[in-house]
Amino acid sequence: FFCRSIPYPRPPSVFPPLRFPNRTMPPPSATMRMRVAVLLLRAAGAACLVAMPPISDIRAHVPLAEEAIRFFDASPDPFHVVRTSSRMLEAAGFEELDDKEPYAGRIFPGGKYYFTRNRSTLVAFAVGSKYVPGNGFKVIGGHTDTPVLKVKARSRRSSSGVTQLGVECYGGGLWHTWFDRDLGICGRVLVRSGEDGAIEQRLVRIDRALVRVSTLAIHLTTAKEREAFGFNNEDHLSPILAMAAKKALTGEKGREKDGWTEHQEPLLLQVLADELGLASVSEIADFELNLYDVQRAALGGVNSEFVHSARLDNHATCFVATKAIVTHAGSGLLEDDTDVSMITLFDHEEIGSSSA
Repeated sequence: FFCRSIPYPRPPSVFPPLRFPNRTMPPPSATMRMRVAVLLLRAAGAACLVAMPPISDIRAHVPLAEEAIRFFDASPDPFHVVRTSSRMLEAAGFEELDDKEPYAGRIFPGGKYYFTRNRSTLVAFAVGSKYVPGNGFKVIGGHTDTPVLKVKARSRRSSSGVTQLGVECYGGGLWHTWFDRDLGICGRVLVRSGEDGAIEQRLVRIDRALVRVSTLAIHLTTAKEREAFGFNNEDHLSPILAMAAKKALTGEKGREKDGWTEHQEPLLLQVLADELGLASVSEIADFELNLYDVQRAALGGVNSEFVHSARLDNHATCFVATKAIVTHAGSGLLEDDTDVSMITLFDHEEIGSSSA
């Protein structure tokens, strides 16, 4: 192989003679020098082949990658990340701590615990069986939020004969990548429940192409506009929800005016009510909703060595951290551990907030 593909190095014109006590060896011939060069190249090539990981080693990691893909697909926003991570922890025997009750007398060496805040931040920790006060902590940190288009608090918007949703940019995103994608809606809805009207938090995920941020057809843009692809975040990122004609047929008579409902898109409220199985849109008190790409994560590359997914920053860390502490706590290593192993998955990292 090396003889055919790699040019031989030009041998030096003079080799120092080899001297022995009683005689002097002549310099090696040109043929001998060429044979030595070939042997060196073959040895170097063999060393390179040994250093390269075989394909079987890559394929051994495919099950872990597939588990990560399932995590990404189930976690389109911080609320779903925390729910997916909590389920992994509960399946591994972690106990949820309630902030309404004191922790004193509930945490012991060898125990596994977790708690959440706002349902968008999660902290989990496993106490080593040999831990004593004053020992160390091993911490992996990550964040549950990602750059995203959030539905505005006043979602009603229409233009050019179509019904849109008012959205705002959250974090530092590559906003041009949101154009021409099938977008679903996910997040948290506050629902009035019971006769006393108590507020209940419900997660929602409409996993279909509900809205779309469309680009103009090529006939309606100049070559200079296409090259620059300039757009206004406020005006051009509002996704299309429906045709205005459909909205006119459904009508808006009898809409409640409570300072919030009249500022929301009626079609959006109806979709949310249907998805949550509510009897009426009046049961919806508020929401915190995001748009997300409904395209599934996938393995890529000839040997499935890549994971293609949205929100890898930072849901990849969320998955790896949760997987790591679950594996550590269930592998028997906790018996000899003298420290506290902890993961912290915070919200609002993308905007630098300390609200979590």
